Amino acid sequence: MSSTEVSLITSETTIKVSSTLDKTVGKKHLIDGSPETCWTSQQGLPQWISLTFPSSITPTRVSLTFQGGFVGRKCAVYYKPSASEDQTASIEKESSWVLLTTIYPEDVNRKQSFSLTSASSSNEEKKDLPIRTSQIKLTFEESSDFFGRITVYDLSLEGLEG
Repeated sequence: MSSTEVSLITSETTIKVSSTLDKTVGKKHLIDGSPETCWTSQQGLPQWISLTFPSSITPTRVSLTFQGGFVGRKCAVYYKPSASEDQTASIEKESSWVLLTTIYPEDVNRKQSFSLTSASSSNEEKKDLPIRTSQIKLTFEESSDFFGRITVYDLSLEGLEG
């Protein structure tokens, strides 16, 4: 495995979202690289973005660019353990989302980056980090928008492949 961090989101990454306001602000705009396009959710919380990768990855950093006023102010980052991470895990446990960390973006229009390599100090059951997974989910539990809408202009995930 290479020790060089790379962008983990590729054309083979499957992206799902909780909702989309309309076709002009769809999920494809999360990673199109254009500062003029975005994904906007419908109103109501929570909203989420799910990423499924073709093989196991080790995520180390997530970066998001929101529209001010439509920021996910509290975001829980979940992952699904890879089978190789815990061979003794039951099928049911492997299909469950596990909380990796919670991030708190500011209500601003600039790119914000958050480390995914340190466990929360309040978490009694420390995880061996960094983790390996093929699925990541960002769940926006709070929004700076009164109606709970989230607008993201850019999403990136860096880490190690394989």
